[in-house]
Amino acid sequence: MTDAPRRRRRSPAVYRRRRLAAGLLALVVIGLVVWLVAAPPWRSAPTALDAPVPAESAPAAAATTPPPAPSASPAPTPSGPTGPVECTAADITVEALSDKGQYGQGENPQLSIRLTNSSANPCTMNVGTSAQSFTVTSGSDVWWRSTDCQAEPSDMEVTLAAGQVVTSAAPLVWDRTRSSVGSCESERPYAPGSGATYHLSVSIGGIPSAGTASFVLQ
Repeated sequence: MTDAPRRRRRSPAVYRRRRLAAGLLALVVIGLVVWLVAAPPWRSAPTALDAPVPAESAPAAAATTPPPAPSASPAPTPSGPTGPVECTAADITVEALSDKGQYGQGENPQLSIRLTNSSANPCTMNVGTSAQSFTVTSGSDVWWRSTDCQAEPSDMEVTLAAGQVVTSAAPLVWDRTRSSVGSCESERPYAPGSGATYHLSVSIGGIPSAGTASFVLQ
């Protein structure tokens, strides 16, 4: 009777390799499970819209940008007069006027002043009765002055535009008598008529008329 075949015995090295392979496989499985849990393959990378907002944003260029340098102030330019200046004799032309060239008996001459600002700029002056003077002469004889017996003179400051011409609003009437400071309340002699010629000169603000206005009394 023959003996059964004997089972071939494996060496210890074979068993060690099998145990090492089984251990490596277990480590790979465990590592794969951990990776799947920590980083699932369906999560996409964050986009710009998903980017986290910083907790505190730095002030816009406050700490890094220096303040602008102060700009140099423009040099002041010389300025002219802030308003019209006072009229001078070089600015104003003064004329003496009478309403007629000849007056019959009983007619009193009506006398006026005309002003022209002949300059290129406006100017101001006092045109009130306090600044006006009318004088009637015959030859070298002074017959009448408006200032001899003037009552309640007044001031009136006006501005004359360049080239403006103005005339007395109300004429001054000469009663054809001789005036003097001491005869204001007394009876005064009348100027002779019969074709005598008289001359009117005026001034205003100290500026005299360039000529006279002549008229004849009958």
